[in-house]
Amino acid sequence: MTDRMRAAILDLALQRGREKSLCPSEVARALATDWRPLMLEVRRVAAEMPEIVAMQNGAEVGPRTARGPIRLRLR
Repeated sequence: MTDRMRAAILDLALQRGREKSLCPSEVARALATDWRPLMLEVRRVAAEMPEIVAMQNGAEVGPRTARGPIRLRLR
């Protein structure tokens, strides 16, 4: 699942381009009907991807440690 998740994150980010971001729930929804249990794993995988940055209120944050909603985008 980790490889599929990594590919989904990168694919969605590339579709959006560098100027736009995506919600981790979009990745989870693309992978499973019951997507909510995947949310922590999406954040974990995103944290390990050097080409992805997590944002919250316009500032870069750690996807594992940020509390509340985050957005993902290309670095």
